[in-house]
Amino acid sequence: MEQNSNLSTAGGDSRRDFFKKAATATAAAVASANVFKTPVYGQNQAPSTGRAIGANDRITVGYVGIGGWPSNCPGMGLAHVQSQKNNAAENNIAQAAVCDLYSVRNDHSKELIGGADVKAYSDYRKLLERKDIDAIVISTHDTWHAKISIDSMEAGKHVYCEKPVTRYLPEVFDVHDTVKRTGKVYQAGSQGCSAAAWSRAAEWIKAGKIGKPVWAQGYYNRNNPKGEWNYSIINDAGPQNIDWQTWLGPVHNKIPFNADHFFRWRKFYPYCTGLLGDLVPHRLFPLMLATGNPEFPTRVVSVGTQAWNTDEHTPGALKRDVPEHVELIAEFPSGMTIVIASSTVNATSPGFVIYGHEATLSIGDQGNRIELVPERQFSEEIDPEAENGLTPHEDVGVHEKNWFDSIRSNKTPNASIDLAVRAQTVISLAEMSNRLKIACLFDEKTRKVTTGDGKEVAPLTYGSTDRS
Repeated sequence: MEQNSNLSTAGGDSRRDFFKKAATATAAAVASANVFKTPVYGQNQAPSTGRAIGANDRITVGYVGIGGWPSNCPGMGLAHVQSQKNNAAENNIAQAAVCDLYSVRNDHSKELIGGADVKAYSDYRKLLERKDIDAIVISTHDTWHAKISIDSMEAGKHVYCEKPVTRYLPEVFDVHDTVKRTGKVYQAGSQGCSAAAWSRAAEWIKAGKIGKPVWAQGYYNRNNPKGEWNYSIINDAGPQNIDWQTWLGPVHNKIPFNADHFFRWRKFYPYCTGLLGDLVPHRLFPLMLATGNPEFPTRVVSVGTQAWNTDEHTPGALKRDVPEHVELIAEFPSGMTIVIASSTVNATSPGFVIYGHEATLSIGDQGNRIELVPERQFSEEIDPEAENGLTPHEDVGVHEKNWFDSIRSNKTPNASIDLAVRAQTVISLAEMSNRLKIACLFDEKTRKVTTGDGKEVAPLTYGSTDRS
């Protein structure tokens, strides 16, 4: 079990003490981090509605959290700025403003977009004050996702937020409730949800073609001998051009500027869940969407290991907090289970399958092929089916277009908040299960987490562990 900074874990009393202290720490962290949860425009002030956007109206976009630079560093390109620039005419959008706490990224993103009218900000609240901006793309590290999403919707903006939706479980319900209250179009950044095979699977399952779903499996595996996320560090980056204290945000364990933490933040628990927040959502979101009826989990169990110490093979890299290999299993009220494995030390992936009582669905190549194979016992009643060459393949640009189209039509996007809140619950419970070494049971009505013996467990949050 992960150690709290002042916790002894020997014996049953210590286990009970841990849960009690975790609950106290959660309450304290929420109170101390209130500045990060209070919308810019005030809890008691009605949210700005924003302008009505017609089918032919241009959508003006701002970006909060740009992503990495330079773009030739793997995983560090200005992905959404570049993608939306490439498709600006097709999507009928204007890129108006950027905001990043690393001034170099602001400069490069402005240059990439081009035009004298593009403004750069170091304080996202100034960007949100602009009445001409309709929509916000959020690509910060995970600890800022909830607050910026909420503040943006309070300011009347539609939101595209990178996965995971939030850093911790309590925050996702705040985001969900804000979406429902403001009526803004919210898209989670799991682009696989816009690949056609997943929605086709949902159609077939709802039509009863596989019988009652039994279980599903998904994988997202890589093999990085030098340690995943050990991106290049820019030597001249530091407090002189990075607002480090603001970057830390609600993080409880505040440390002096550290370049490894800034550029390679996915390795460290204070800022993210590692594989559970980065790669797992790309499989979890589509698999839950494919069921045709995404549910909250009733039980989640996860294990993660980091026995390979790949960080040792990148000179100067700090050892990661997060696992190099992780697995989760989630159980849902219908009886269906989802199993997902994700690795950075073995890249072989068995495939994506949804097993039903009467037939099985195989989804190929991240969503452009689907095949239905009847179980032998039902082969006289069910015909095999297959569709190949489905479009789109898993594509960020297509997912962004779905968001823009949904804003104009006021329709539900492919990775909506209703899907996102359920998927994030699985992710957050999986982190709790792995770090606390427990099985997490969840009640969607009370939003409470318990163990198998009925003891309530305070969700992890800022300040509940020494790595938060």
